[in-house]
Amino acid sequence: MVLATLLCVACGQVYRPVVTPCAGQVPGCPVQTPPTPANFHAVFAITVNVPDSPGGAMQIDVAGDTILAETPQSDARFGDIPTHAAVFPNDARVFVASAGSVVPGGVDNVSSFTPAFQSTIGTGFGPVSAVSLPAGSLPVFLNSTQNNAMYVANFGTRSVSAINTVLNVVSNTAVVGLQPVALAETPNGNKLYVANQGDNTVSSLNVADLSSNVVTGFTGKTPVWVVARGDSQKVYVLTQGDGQLVTIDTATDTVTSSLSVGAGANFLFFDPNLNRLYVTNPVTQTVYVFSDTGGANDTPSLLAPSPLTLPGLTGITTPACATCGQAIPVSVTALLDGTRFYVASYQIATTCPDPNVTVSPCIIPGLTVFDANSLTPMITPALTLLSWSPAGTTPGPFAPNQFAVPPVATCVTPPLYSPGTTRFRVFTTASVDSTRVYVSMCDAGAIAVIDTTNGNTNDVNSNGTPADSLVTDLPSPFSSGAPQANGQPANQNPIFMLPGQ
Repeated sequence: MVLATLLCVACGQVYRPVVTPCAGQVPGCPVQTPPTPANFHAVFAITVNVPDSPGGAMQIDVAGDTILAETPQSDARFGDIPTHAAVFPNDARVFVASAGSVVPGGVDNVSSFTPAFQSTIGTGFGPVSAVSLPAGSLPVFLNSTQNNAMYVANFGTRSVSAINTVLNVVSNTAVVGLQPVALAETPNGNKLYVANQGDNTVSSLNVADLSSNVVTGFTGKTPVWVVARGDSQKVYVLTQGDGQLVTIDTATDTVTSSLSVGAGANFLFFDPNLNRLYVTNPVTQTVYVFSDTGGANDTPSLLAPSPLTLPGLTGITTPACATCGQAIPVSVTALLDGTRFYVASYQIATTCPDPNVTVSPCIIPGLTVFDANSLTPMITPALTLLSWSPAGTTPGPFAPNQFAVPPVATCVTPPLYSPGTTRFRVFTTASVDSTRVYVSMCDAGAIAVIDTTNGNTNDVNSNGTPADSLVTDLPSPFSSGAPQANGQPANQNPIFMLPGQ
């Protein structure tokens, strides 16, 4: 009885503290921006080292804006020439394809590791394991919508391999077209589609046994990217040679539409929230936005009356930079909350306007923030991505007010992709909680972190959507290469990013 009485007293009104929020709407209370509650989320980045040295992987803690884990530079199982990465839908493992045989004596493999988990102490990545592929395979792309299998496109042997991730072995291999460069498995796990750059074909494989299906009506030139729609009824193929966005019905493997996006288009992104398709074209310096409302017979429709162009980065100099070329878009991502999408680009300045960079030409990486409703830039000029150091703060990896970097020869993107060359000079992805956007910058050896929740007076549209601001730049792992001119160690070159859960 005594215990019951004590419990009743404890649960009663003897002591019950109540927190009353004090916000700007309450008289006498200041306007405040509450902290963003966030679960443990992660983003992964893949970096390339100098020849004959293994590349690296980084895991970034979204909430903390910190590097949570890196692969040991000495772990050769990670591979010499990382080309692409993928993560299981449940985030249980991260996979990295390495086309090591580009270098004499190099090994082709797919390595994997468990991500670091949330803890009060640093756990790092789990042990790296690797699945070896036949010499000359040159794996360049990974994809899976399952949690027990991973598929890899082998550029050198015109094949696709299925990896049994439970046994960590190749369980099946199918012959596809010449030089496969991209894969997309349908979310229902029934089919796998392959973009074959070398012979202008698209392969359709049944996931169960990798048997092939005939794709009817595809005539595109140099397919380079493929994505699957969320309902598994359609896949979309982007062709670089003739600039087409091709729709394939997955029930019949028949082309149902083909829309022009200009020759030279390089990247295709599907937004599952708004059912949109974004295409970047670095040759025409434009971005296309298509809407796809779903269903079996619909055709994507161009939302803007004309392709979108990007505001330049020349506003960061006074006077405006006369030698800076047009912004070159190369990748795009979108927030899952449906408010904004982001285009990563770079400019080449023939005479560098940045006093911190003493060589010409130089590279100016940037990010354009678009309002998803109006399709207009929210911040003009585009965001610069190199950290600056106001007085009294901890210096970042770059000089105060630096906005350009010297070009790195291995970061140049060739007209036609091949293993051992850089596919994305800059690349962007968003965290699944829509609080951060990341941009990997190959030439800078760093990853820019953009906070999407901070207010900013540069929000020219004044539509209530908070503008974005640069938080920091996270340096990639140290490279095995020679130190920089200032004596600082060189960093590896980040080439690709992907979000975890």
